[in-house]
Amino acid sequence: MGIKHWIYFLSARILQVFSRNARAIKAFHAALEVNPDFALAAGCLGHLYASLGQTERAEHYFKEALRINPNDAVIYFNIGFLYESEKKFTEAIAAFEAAVRLGPTIDRAWYGMGLSYAELNRHDVAAQSLEKAAELQPLNPYPFYHLGMAYFTLGEKDKLAETIRRLGEFDPKITRKLIHDTSSRIP
Repeated sequence: MGIKHWIYFLSARILQVFSRNARAIKAFHAALEVNPDFALAAGCLGHLYASLGQTERAEHYFKEALRINPNDAVIYFNIGFLYESEKKFTEAIAAFEAAVRLGPTIDRAWYGMGLSYAELNRHDVAAQSLEKAAELQPLNPYPFYHLGMAYFTLGEKDKLAETIRRLGEFDPKITRKLIHDTSSRIP
């Protein structure tokens, strides 16, 4: 097998940098032809197809990457993100749960899981996931915003006030939005 698959892979990555996506896809496929068990190339193909809006192909290559490497937390996150973008929230949650089981510090998987639970009106579980995302990324305002919205929906006024206070320590703009959005709605 040698290094030929790596040469194709690195060529594909360089082509991606220069937005030569069609040629990058061909190079990733060439890498997989040389080494059908090259999980990294399959995952990159999935990501590239997802970025091009080709969700069926993206899902195929993400699943192929997992067939090769079933313990890849990032690929589970990518599948979850793909499902979330397709509004397949139950499937997204399952993928995000697998991602955080394998990689408990993947904050974006906790965040995606929280958003997906919120879409299913499971705000109690959404809040738990968003709390973890906020803990892992204490200066990212978006988990705090959505956490505040979950608390608001649950009628947890004290927790909402604490979330507003914490968010106000580092992002006044998103804090104002959270205050506005929670004061102009009736739970």
